[in-house]
Amino acid sequence: MSFKRLETDDFVISADAITGVCWDKGVTTLTTFFTSSTQAAASSGDYYLNIQDGPDSSTSESVQFAIAYGNKLGSGSVPFNSGVTGKSPSSTTYGQYRTMVNEDENTDFAFGDYTGTEFFAISIDRARYKESLFPGSLNLHLSASEGEVVLTDNSKDVASTTFVGSNRLFQIVSGSDGSAYSGTGYTSDSGSYGWFLPDTGLILLNAMALSGSAAAGGIGLSVTRANSSNLTNLENFYNALVEGANFQINSQETITSDFVFVRPRSSEFNYSENPSFISGSTGEVIYNDFINNPQTFVTTVGLYNDTNDLLAVAKLSKPLIKDFTKESLIRVKLDF
Repeated sequence: MSFKRLETDDFVISADAITGVCWDKGVTTLTTFFTSSTQAAASSGDYYLNIQDGPDSSTSESVQFAIAYGNKLGSGSVPFNSGVTGKSPSSTTYGQYRTMVNEDENTDFAFGDYTGTEFFAISIDRARYKESLFPGSLNLHLSASEGEVVLTDNSKDVASTTFVGSNRLFQIVSGSDGSAYSGTGYTSDSGSYGWFLPDTGLILLNAMALSGSAAAGGIGLSVTRANSSNLTNLENFYNALVEGANFQINSQETITSDFVFVRPRSSEFNYSENPSFISGSTGEVIYNDFINNPQTFVTTVGLYNDTNDLLAVAKLSKPLIKDFTKESLIRVKLDF
């Protein structure tokens, strides 16, 4: 085994963006949706519903995303205290998402040119995507009494990226594959269909836009604003997902690679340190051919730090012949 100190120019760092399917089991498009009766009946059912890719009776079902309804005024759900208006599961949900997304508890959501006070949230399960969602891959079909709409983000229609807080923000429009069908893709009276936040795995849908008439660009989604169970609005939105039966989105991950170039030059690494080649009594090379015309076979590259700790090992696919007439360049790739 021989050692050589690596220089600064022997290291090169590269970053590549890799996209892949978001849903479990390699499914590109979700076409069936299931809820868990146990979760819906629990106290969490007042705040959100987990959407699975199979029924509870299945042995392989897993949560793909969750849906929630938020209302700034607390409408659409039963107040925590009948004597205190405006404080309910829907207002709590609105406040949580406002703080998380806007990073400011005093701002509202501007859906295009319309400031909304209510939304439906789709929160992609963290296990479904690696680093972020991939802009331009969203295709969501929703269907209700006034018809169907296909929603996407407008990432291909904007020249620059907008940020809300520290999060990238794209408006959700009627269209496909990151581009509006025509014009802005907004409704005629309620602005955009919502926000797409790829870095937090979040889709906020403008409830007012979805509840509008077909003439205005809505689908007639039933949104109750009475003091009734919040589960009603969640079930109405869930039914719109089931009727649309098509939800496609991809994930994105940046893979950083550290390339280390190991350069055995002609005068280096030509002698073996295997004890069988050296006389134990005199320390001389036993075989004369290995004195003037040595030949070695490189099989492994080990990377050590300054304290002589082995950090990584790279195995060559086949032994590399090395002698005084040959120089080699071995590229070691470390992904992290």
